[in-house]
Amino acid sequence: MATAVKVDEDAKDRLEELQAEIRLKTGERVTQQELLSRLIDDAYESKAAVVDSFRDSAVPLSDDEKAAMRAGQFSSGVETDEDDIDDILYG
Repeated sequence: MATAVKVDEDAKDRLEELQAEIRLKTGERVTQQELLSRLIDDAYESKAAVVDSFRDSAVPLSDDEKAAMRAGQFSSGVETDEDDIDDILYG
């Protein structure tokens, strides 16, 4: 069962570009319906990334992201205070 989906002109143009590039590089003709189905299947396989793309920001960090940040920290052996930071940042 086919259902109509409305997209703006920019999205339609990009869909047509993808369709043309597939034909050019593979020699295969694909319909826009086939292409959209493939794109949806690919997005469905990476749902988390698609959901994240609709978030307003990446803050707060996830626990894994916090752990990755801590793993990259090291001690230089020099104590730094706010005045040092201001001098470094603002001269």
